Amino acid sequence: MKKTFSLLFTLLGFCSVFCISCTKNKSDRNNEVVVYSYDSFVDEWGPGPALTELFKEKTGKTLTLVSVGDGANLIRKAISEKKYPVADVICGMDNNMLSQLIKSGIAEAYSSANKTKLFEELLIDESDTFTPYDYSYFTLIWNSESDLPAPESLEDLTKDIYRKKIILMNPKTSTPGLGFVTWALAVYQDNFESYWERLKPSILTMAPSWSTGYGLFTNGEAPLVCSYTTSPAYHVEYDETDKFKALIFEHGHIMQIEGASLLKAAPNKEGGKEFIDFLTSDEAQAILPKTQWMYPANKNVHLPECFNAAPKAKKVLPSPSNTAIEKVESLTF
Repeated sequence: MKKTFSLLFTLLGFCSVFCISCTKNKSDRNNEVVVYSYDSFVDEWGPGPALTELFKEKTGKTLTLVSVGDGANLIRKAISEKKYPVADVICGMDNNMLSQLIKSGIAEAYSSANKTKLFEELLIDESDTFTPYDYSYFTLIWNSESDLPAPESLEDLTKDIYRKKIILMNPKTSTPGLGFVTWALAVYQDNFESYWERLKPSILTMAPSWSTGYGLFTNGEAPLVCSYTTSPAYHVEYDETDKFKALIFEHGHIMQIEGASLLKAAPNKEGGKEFIDFLTSDEAQAILPKTQWMYPANKNVHLPECFNAAPKAKKVLPSPSNTAIEKVESLTF
């Protein structure tokens, strides 16, 4: 029921934003910035409400955030509206989608006024069509109170003991789903297909989004889920438990960098630039750790104490994102 309601709300959001944007005069639209993002960014427990309030306070403009479901839908949505643009910015693609973003031609170069405040290793797009705002590392989150021992590698997940014990996300609809495939490709390279076939018996379900899959995990449907090294910080802060552990594997992990892009066809391009500057500012970035549950991209932000439960990867693998996108089309679940 909740999932159905969320989908209906999202669809209604598309229609209402489209209709309002069409009926507003140019002066009104110049005072509104429309940003497409994903469910957990927009929803009340995400950063959306606090960012919307702060943006109004700082700029005097209205920030309208619209969910497109999961981050993997952002580029497709923007392409579908090329002739009738609604959004000014898309926010929530990741580094594994960067080549797709550039190839689509929908984004316009813009260098944030706060670029020098961002960690240099996150500035992966020389064309400045992708501005990073947070990052973390893909991993498996393990319920340490389950009867299942913690795996020590991706290979361990193929053992019989883990049969139907893992929740993953669909890589065709979810950025964490694509992230897991990319991570496995980085580890197995030419042997990826063999690994995927051996892994399939261990997969309980391929959830359509991170929100759905992680919800199943916290409800006890399985003891392992694909998520981020930063996820346990949430449970320490709000659930007052450290039973959910981020597993760090010796063979390494890949980084997810999330970014925002100004659309070439943006109805309010100047407002879109203001939003990107705002999103990377010290004040806006300080909102992200306890709402996004990711590491902020801005070097000036101090992490809360709960992030002591969020280990960083000891070894960061190069991300074969182009190969991953191609592989996804041929995967069977």
